[in-house]
Amino acid sequence: MVNRSSHLLEFSKGILQAAVLSVLVVTTGCSRPTPEAKREVLSTRETAERVSATAISSSDDPRAAEGVTKLRPEQAEELRQSPMETIGPALKKPRLLVTLPQDLCNTPDAMCLLPDGSVLLSVPNFNDPSQPPRIMRITRDNQVESFLELPDNPHTGQPFGPMGICLAPNGDLFIADNQRDHTGKSRVCRIRMDNGLPVEIGPAVEGFNIANAVLCHDGYLYVSDTKIDAGRYPALSGVFRFPLKELEQAVIVLAEDLLHDPHLIAVIETYDKTSPLGADGLCVDDQGNLYVGNVFDGTIHRIRFDEQGKVVANELFAKAEFMKSADGLFYDSVRKVIYVADPRANAIHRVSLDGQVELLAQNGDTDGHDGSLDMPVEVLVRGNELIVSNMDWPMPGCINSTFDPPATLSVIELE
Repeated sequence: MVNRSSHLLEFSKGILQAAVLSVLVVTTGCSRPTPEAKREVLSTRETAERVSATAISSSDDPRAAEGVTKLRPEQAEELRQSPMETIGPALKKPRLLVTLPQDLCNTPDAMCLLPDGSVLLSVPNFNDPSQPPRIMRITRDNQVESFLELPDNPHTGQPFGPMGICLAPNGDLFIADNQRDHTGKSRVCRIRMDNGLPVEIGPAVEGFNIANAVLCHDGYLYVSDTKIDAGRYPALSGVFRFPLKELEQAVIVLAEDLLHDPHLIAVIETYDKTSPLGADGLCVDDQGNLYVGNVFDGTIHRIRFDEQGKVVANELFAKAEFMKSADGLFYDSVRKVIYVADPRANAIHRVSLDGQVELLAQNGDTDGHDGSLDMPVEVLVRGNELIVSNMDWPMPGCINSTFDPPATLSVIELE
């Protein structure tokens, strides 16, 4: 096990100590950007140069009070590659929770838990687009039923790309529509609910590149966009925040230049050259800290806020040599840990709130029929169960190499 604090102190001799590869932008947002409302987000050059301080700030740097310091690019890359705390006891063995019907489902993705203990599952069906995208419901006693077939995206004419899904405080649902091949055409939709059933679906926010995770917390909707600018190095992605009250008033249309949209609160840098995709899974701990999976860098960032909701830090929080990717995140408020789905390593990790990473479950390339992991992308805690969504959508660098139906959800018993 490597001590992270000791490593940072050793690394920082002669330079300011820091552990962040990202840039922060904070705003309250508005529905349609205007010249007055467009707060200046950091330029590309500034984004590449500025990071949030997580160790000891230099007392003679006038920006130290702002929690901001600067690293040279080679220093940032060295820090990203450096090991952090890792531990690894005996692995847990997943078992089969449910097998999804082959006539409806071929590519499961995100999940959310409903008050009655049932789970909603987004199913984009990327492996076989001839099957319409939909949302499935897994009941408390693990019966599988169709919940809603999703309409095509009206701007592209392509199938809805359901990804992240979450429950709003009023009982409605938000779901991301990922139009990954059409820049600026992804969106977040609201599903109006009545007595636990969907009655209407319509746009809530439009203009994302790759809308991915969605999360409601403390009066806001948070959305990750996994590819704001993949044409530069490091690639840029980010997290947007929208007041729920604002979403009730009108459909929000983002600025064409996402880096200058007033709803953008954090920019994430991704250094992986094979797949330059970044901000993905989201979760919030008991203190209100927001965690972001930087998917193909295999790192987790922590965003901290002050009492007014202003971002005060965007920190590199956790990484491990064996955590090859960081897709879906879930905070377990009972056990005070974060669970991470790692599709590249075909693994599930458990991360403590001091940043230690533990390999919880992993297996080789299987078809998942017995509950083995089959490219896990999302995790969700239901009581003492850790439910895992196996996407089984072959990608470069993943242990999973073949699409082999039927699609499955796994479960890991928690202590």
